[in-house]
Amino acid sequence: MYENLGAPQGGPRPPSNMQSNPLENAFYGASSGLVRGGLGAYGERILGSSSEYVQSNISRYFSDPQYYFQVNDRYVRNKLKVVLFPFLHRGHWTRVTEPVGGRLSYKPPIYDINAPDLYIPFMVFGTYIVLAGFSLGIHGKFSPEALSWIFIKGLVGWFLQFVLLKASLISLGSGEAPFLDIIAYAGYTFTGMCLAVLGRIIWSYSYYFLMPWTGLCMAIFLVKTMKRVLFSEVRSHESSKQHYLLLIIASAQFPLFVWLGNVGFHWLF
Repeated sequence: MYENLGAPQGGPRPPSNMQSNPLENAFYGASSGLVRGGLGAYGERILGSSSEYVQSNISRYFSDPQYYFQVNDRYVRNKLKVVLFPFLHRGHWTRVTEPVGGRLSYKPPIYDINAPDLYIPFMVFGTYIVLAGFSLGIHGKFSPEALSWIFIKGLVGWFLQFVLLKASLISLGSGEAPFLDIIAYAGYTFTGMCLAVLGRIIWSYSYYFLMPWTGLCMAIFLVKTMKRVLFSEVRSHESSKQHYLLLIIASAQFPLFVWLGNVGFHWLF
């Protein structure tokens, strides 16, 4: 039925292939090749520069996450001593560098006690939640809801410490410190908090001695660390404004420690 829809049988048929012009085909092929080659090179240049820009900014602000977990038992012990007893640290506070790929790079924490890590902050944060829940259980106030409030309270405290350190660097025009470095420095707060909450569980009156003690130690540690970041890592010039900001960072540790150490049912108290 549908086979007779074409040209009439026996009638003239149009030519199936028109004779092509060789010069026109050669010109078209050459021009299309140039266009494709030019667009391809331009696209590769755009994509290449974009990927390099993204990678440079990621390495600039986030660095390599695996770097912050290269730790061992010896580093953890020595780092806890530096955080809890910073005035007993007799060595230098600057980080150790090594040539990598034609440029200087900081050695990982396993080889440098002054390098920031994320292993200790995550471990002490989890320990803080466990100790706070145990303290609530001793006083008959434990519940899943109360533990969730403690978790939120800890995250808010970590965030506030991060904002304080980052804002201080930005206000001094030195906000180029890696993002994960500041996260690590802020997370060391829970090292002293674990000690204070543990003391409160063992003997309630020891809390009133351990809380100001750990707050003072954290203040000294952060001042020493931020001075190194300012003067050694981001090449900032010393000024009176920096001393005031370092004093603010040190003073802010005491109300922050009191707030985090007050383990209650609601995260505000």
